[in-house]
Amino acid sequence: MDYFVPEKGHTPPATPPPNGLSGGQTSSRPTQRFRSSYVDSSSFGDSLAHSLDKRRLEYVGNVTKNFQQFSTDQKHLFLSEILNCCDTQLLSFVHELISPRLKIDFLKQLPIELSLHVISFIEDPKDLANASRVSSFWNSLLKDEATWKSLCLKHRYRRRSSFFDLNSSWQHQFQQQKQQQQLHFMDHDAQPEHQPQTHQQEQQQEHVSYRDYFWHKYNTEMAWSQGTGEVIHCENDIGRALVTSLQMDNQYLVLGCDNHKIEVFDSNTGQHLRTLQGHEGGVWALQFIKRPSDGKRILVTGGCDRVVIVWDLETGESIYTLSGHSSTVRCLRVDAEGQLAVTGSRDATVRIWDIENGVSQHVCTGHQASVRCMDIHDNLVATGSYDATAKLFDIKTGECRFTYFGHHSQIYSISFDGIRIVTGSLDWSIKVWDPVDGSCLGTLTGHTSLVGHLQLSTPYDSTPLLVSGASDGCLRIWELRNFRCKHQVSAHDSSVSCLQADQKRILSGGSDGRVKLWNLETGHLIRDFTAPARTVWKLQFTDTKAVVVSQKPRTDTIVPVDPSFLTANVETVIELHKFDVNT
Repeated sequence: MDYFVPEKGHTPPATPPPNGLSGGQTSSRPTQRFRSSYVDSSSFGDSLAHSLDKRRLEYVGNVTKNFQQFSTDQKHLFLSEILNCCDTQLLSFVHELISPRLKIDFLKQLPIELSLHVISFIEDPKDLANASRVSSFWNSLLKDEATWKSLCLKHRYRRRSSFFDLNSSWQHQFQQQKQQQQLHFMDHDAQPEHQPQTHQQEQQQEHVSYRDYFWHKYNTEMAWSQGTGEVIHCENDIGRALVTSLQMDNQYLVLGCDNHKIEVFDSNTGQHLRTLQGHEGGVWALQFIKRPSDGKRILVTGGCDRVVIVWDLETGESIYTLSGHSSTVRCLRVDAEGQLAVTGSRDATVRIWDIENGVSQHVCTGHQASVRCMDIHDNLVATGSYDATAKLFDIKTGECRFTYFGHHSQIYSISFDGIRIVTGSLDWSIKVWDPVDGSCLGTLTGHTSLVGHLQLSTPYDSTPLLVSGASDGCLRIWELRNFRCKHQVSAHDSSVSCLQADQKRILSGGSDGRVKLWNLETGHLIRDFTAPARTVWKLQFTDTKAVVVSQKPRTDTIVPVDPSFLTANVETVIELHKFDVNT
């Protein structure tokens, strides 16, 4: 603001600045106007006018006009001289005067599209959280869905839908929080009569933003890495029995044991729900599936008594008992529709069952020894046998499409994803087969003992990988495009007894009693997952929880001096780890 306009012909008392201008010349640069957004210059000018006489006020006006004509260097020199003449009190006044003028919200000055683009470069969610506290504008800016969607993609949090699974435990927590917030705001309002919700209203309540989804995934990942989740010890009466099979989803945890029993637990609370009895021998294989047609969970089990039993998992009732095998049922799989089950037996046959009607549909022969393992994809099932061959069957017709020769000893593990079949053998090798033409695509060597565990995985935006575990205690991560061993991990002091991998992590258990969590991309150890045990039987995990079944010394007895009595003082421990409890 100009505080003085000189009269015509008035000569300023100060010497004109040496800027190369002649006396009659004037600068073409317009008079600079200061921003008045932060300081009330009019009030400052009024107070200055009252505190100075007319002559001094005219002098200030002329100095101001001459200052406008200075070059940048001259302005710097002039201000330096002025500030050098100021005491501490005056410098404090100058600081209070100029500080607000330097506080400019650069994001607020930009178009909204550019502001969002700038924010998209922030990859650390903690930085975003801190940024949301800067101002109300930044807070509103960081509620934009595109920002959090982009962050989900950067962290590889791919969501299939904007609606949660109704059976998800943390979805229930989210719903309860929303309902509590609604009740809080309605406390002082008139309460309307309860009316049934429409389908659209239910969908609106179930919808969750990308921001909420990201923080749930991020906090869950941190709990996985740091071990800050909740650990539930599931009380059981399994005792010294061997746990042979295990499966868990977001509602049930099912264990098959060699004591003829099947134990069912709630996978959210760890509470024992029921014991299924019907087998007359040890249970060696099981799988349950939520049938898409009616939403009912169907459990199929097989074991040493040579029969296959179909159960209603939710009620525990036996639906069908299917006979036909002449020896132990060693492996089984259920198709995605929950209509067919495929079983492999020590009688060297593969049987395909219609579990909706309880009848045998096909008997597949060709193997010359026990069928040890199988994996299913769509309408095809791949089987591995102690006769050192693998076969590919069509479960609709029972036809054998290919027989794969190449191993020199028994096949103990198999994995099939529709693109490739991978087999692991007692001959220490792993072979990759083509399900389309039946050829051998590659042979992977490096293990020095039985390869008993295989898991195919495709990390996001990465090459397909294979994770193998063997009796040599090693994990190996293979790139399947060039059949190269990407990482070799000395994981356990003895055999790898169980493992599972997803797109980010590997969880492995060993006969040395240890469970370890590994990074799939780097092969590095993240942490020891549980306290050491005597041995680890089984493990499995989902995105938000994991279960580990191990055998440990009993805590209520004194460990005997004689090692021969150690097996009499052990118990089966079931640990349920939950990682979404605080999200």
